[in-house]
Amino acid sequence: MTAERVVIVGQGYVGLPLAVRAVEVGFDVVGYDLDSARIGRLRAGDSYVEDVPADKLAAALESGRFTVTDQLSAVEGFDVVVITVPTPLRDGAPDLSYIEASARDLSPYLRPGVAVILESTTYPGTTEELLIPLLESGSKLKAGTDFHVGYSPERIDPGNTVYRFENTPKVVSGTTPQGLDRIAAFYEQLVVQAVRVPGPKEAELSKLLENTFRHVNIALVNELAVFAAELDIDIWAVIEAANTKPFGYMKFTPGPGVGGHCLPIDPSYLSWRVKRSLGHSFRFVELANDINEHMPDHVVERITRILNDLERSVRGSRILLVGLAYKPDSGDSRETPVLAVAEKLHELGGLVTCADSWVDPDHFPASVRRVDLTPHSVAEADLVVVLTNHSDTDLAMVAEHSKVVFDTRNAVQGPNVVKL
Repeated sequence: MTAERVVIVGQGYVGLPLAVRAVEVGFDVVGYDLDSARIGRLRAGDSYVEDVPADKLAAALESGRFTVTDQLSAVEGFDVVVITVPTPLRDGAPDLSYIEASARDLSPYLRPGVAVILESTTYPGTTEELLIPLLESGSKLKAGTDFHVGYSPERIDPGNTVYRFENTPKVVSGTTPQGLDRIAAFYEQLVVQAVRVPGPKEAELSKLLENTFRHVNIALVNELAVFAAELDIDIWAVIEAANTKPFGYMKFTPGPGVGGHCLPIDPSYLSWRVKRSLGHSFRFVELANDINEHMPDHVVERITRILNDLERSVRGSRILLVGLAYKPDSGDSRETPVLAVAEKLHELGGLVTCADSWVDPDHFPASVRRVDLTPHSVAEADLVVVLTNHSDTDLAMVAEHSKVVFDTRNAVQGPNVVKL
């Protein structure tokens, strides 16, 4: 069964690519978002999500099958609704208020036969324990009998040009066999493969497992990098040597910390749920959080040592940070560890500037002056710190014109380069 009308609640990094893909395969799509500024930009053909280039957005709008709105009444008559709203942490606990608000807003528009799918990252049990009761209360319909409900975790990797939305398998679930069939049939039209799991809790936990796996392994190499520096061992050579093993090893690399909408948040959802439901501490997650959260401190400590070797203090030193985004070839600066590094250097009296052509200038912190990366800006810095290695950054120029480079990404070569 092909749904004629799809509503995507939330038009951010997850919802907008989903909406545009649904238009591409033939659905009539309503992109709903409370942020009127976002809606205005989309209507003007201005994409703020790098995975949706302007030409794709324009094609979707010109098709006549993509409507963007901040008016709730426009969602009426949907066959499928997908909720892709934020689920931040507040004081260490999940904030599901956006999911709750979405459920209350949508429930009056439910009708027999529709499918409601949650994609927002959350702890196991959210779909059945929180979402469904709210939908049933507001609609007076019964989930699993009158309408279908399921969970399908998002797998958006901003800036990834190899694995995009459409060629990445999608985990899908439903609360009934019929619901699972309906939800799988929807996603099978959008992506290369719909991977069915027994129920929403398994789908919810699969998302947390994926990111906890990455989080823990990044913490491992981050801690190794700290110890290797103390032992005068080249951690990058160690990692490359280990990576020659063709089995039983997966390469992870250290850096200034973790960022984005997943790693700093998702594992904590799992830890919170285990603690709240079972009374146990998820020690792997808590240890990984501790290590990764303190990597900016280690970076600042190394910067202090490098400047000391130059007979300078942080106070009064001109420090140029290369990169603000949390990952290469992305303009996403959410939860970026670079901000923590910049703030700590600022507190120590450093004169901090930052160059990143990918990040919107409006997203630069007030404590950091934005500059262009030029031979002049590099040469006038007492220390250049490479924190994000975008592929179009001229790192050869950085090495040539800088006094000293502290490279946290193993991206720069030269006799004046100090590695993390």
